[in-house]
Amino acid sequence: MKPWLIFGAGKGVGRHLITIAQEQNRPVTALIRNEQQAIELSSMGINVVRGDACNKKDIETAVTQAGKNPIVFSTIGGGNADHYGNMAIIDTLEQAQISRLLLVTSIGCGESWKTLSPRAKSLFGQSVRHKSLAESYLQTSTLNFTIIRPGGLTEQAGTGHCQRYQSEIHGIVSRKDVAEQLAQMAEDEQTYHQIYALVDPELKPHWS
Repeated sequence: MKPWLIFGAGKGVGRHLITIAQEQNRPVTALIRNEQQAIELSSMGINVVRGDACNKKDIETAVTQAGKNPIVFSTIGGGNADHYGNMAIIDTLEQAQISRLLLVTSIGCGESWKTLSPRAKSLFGQSVRHKSLAESYLQTSTLNFTIIRPGGLTEQAGTGHCQRYQSEIHGIVSRKDVAEQLAQMAEDEQTYHQIYALVDPELKPHWS
């Protein structure tokens, strides 16, 4: 059973990945900056490396501790993490000859930018642009990557009916279902070098 290395495991999709790894009795390592989150995950038996995903030395430490040829997930975001953090992760994995990375960005990245409304571009466009830079950097790397672009993320209960799309789509999806999809794709070679949008057609925004 291949070990997992998760960047962004303290909350959201990454935290749901931790739960899946534990259910599978899978070895898992997490790089965590927040002290309280680190304490919580350590108490659960997770191999926690305290550090910052924008710090290359911290990333190198996490990679070293993760075990042989881990499957790597990056769900980090916000500020420099969207761009520089993910670039540093990609560089470190290449140097360590680790081949598999699943990168979570968002709908609106890359060629799907044109599908965002003017309001969406004004609200979170800067983050989407930085995530797009990370996507481009990953696509020109040597890694066996999969890029995952979830729709609007919600804490609503997952339905198990999240769908993968390779076309322009908008909607919402639960964080739990995104994590489930990531776990399914982790060792699926058919998903290598692919980009998927994830939307749950059964979920509707709570404000609709």
